[in-house]
Amino acid sequence: MPLTTEPTPMPDAPASATYWLSHAWLGNHVEPGVTLDVTGGRITGVRTGVEVPPPGATALRGLTLPGLANTHSHAFHRALRGSAQVGSGTFWTWRELMYGTASRLTPDTYHDLARATYAEMALAGITSVGEFHYLHHAPGGTPYENPNAMGEALIAAAAEAGIRITLLDTAYLAAGFGQKPGRQQLRFSDTTADAWAERASLLKGDDHALIGAAVHSVRAVPAGQLATVAQWAEERDAPLHVHLSEQIAENDACLAAHGRTPARLLADHGVLGRRTTGIHNTHLTAEDIDLLGSSGTGTCMCPTTERDLADGIGPAVALQRAGSPLSLGSDSHAVIDLFEEARAMELNERLRTHVRGHWTAAALLRAASATGHAALGRPDAGVIEPGAPADLTTVALDSVRTAGPLPRLAAEAVVFAGSAADVRHTVVAGRHIVQDGHHTRVRDVPAALASAIAALHG
Repeated sequence: MPLTTEPTPMPDAPASATYWLSHAWLGNHVEPGVTLDVTGGRITGVRTGVEVPPPGATALRGLTLPGLANTHSHAFHRALRGSAQVGSGTFWTWRELMYGTASRLTPDTYHDLARATYAEMALAGITSVGEFHYLHHAPGGTPYENPNAMGEALIAAAAEAGIRITLLDTAYLAAGFGQKPGRQQLRFSDTTADAWAERASLLKGDDHALIGAAVHSVRAVPAGQLATVAQWAEERDAPLHVHLSEQIAENDACLAAHGRTPARLLADHGVLGRRTTGIHNTHLTAEDIDLLGSSGTGTCMCPTTERDLADGIGPAVALQRAGSPLSLGSDSHAVIDLFEEARAMELNERLRTHVRGHWTAAALLRAASATGHAALGRPDAGVIEPGAPADLTTVALDSVRTAGPLPRLAAEAVVFAGSAADVRHTVVAGRHIVQDGHHTRVRDVPAALASAIAALHG
């Protein structure tokens, strides 16, 4: 596994390729018989009304969507699946389990775990991931000889698994308001935002791997250093993400320390804006919602994690109405299934309001694709049209979950009944990464996951 400062690109896309889609989602309707011409990893032509595959075309049978965007990921949390479900507790007790896993990772074991996790994402139709990366240093906080060994392990893992990555290098400097990093956080901390910026500036991006920034949370970055992270991202026109108001306890601590909510604190230090995405945005005041919406700050909802950790249900409807674009993430990877995330956002609102139909299937698919890609610094992705990246996800329409509805209702069937298990093909930059339900690069993904997780407990 390469641990140099050079990026690790995916293999070049084929010079040209043709895909025939039995059914395609073209943004607001299902279109039967669509042919895509691909050159250099991008769509160069879209032809409709093609009833049978043209000679030499690769057939994608099912409903083909733009590739899905997993806006928020912590790859190493995949090792917690199952073990974190034992017993009871809160977010804060779960966090202790997470710290234990983080303490055992090395660049090599992190690479193996992330590679398997990203391969699982590819099997779920995800073509791009936003990796919220804060596990920077060796145990005890000593930098590696290559100070970005852990981040570059993630970039290499995504390349080998065949998906794009936006590495959101995260500033995580404190254990809490006015608290120095504890033993558990020493691996995360660069000690100051300036030192974080110096290290993060060494990372190199390319078409496969974009480099962005993140503020872990207002409790983990002192208020006086928030502007340094925001400025670093602004100078590079890079995405900037932040965990925001996930926990009531964090809101209370911020009010006690600064006399204002986390959202207001971020606004006062220049963190909010159109390149910024707040992760969770769960416990917000009406003023917070206005701040996020009026600034164009995005919202990434992670419903399966939010319910798994008993976080609460965020005000997604109000945020979107205020002007905050919605995206989706699998976060702690209790499951990796963006169809589940999409319908959970709608179904959570139904439980809370006793009203059905807050978002259409089309709106939920946009949150799972185009809006998520934009939040990851790829505003041209998430659509099937000329000029867009040739990133595609094909979902079976003949599984036990999706069979039956008329083809014009395929999007509704996929969003409200389909699952990651129904993904048949995943294409990234014009290359088949998942074909007929099998990963073309990681031949046995379950075995890779089991081996990588077992290595952390050996």
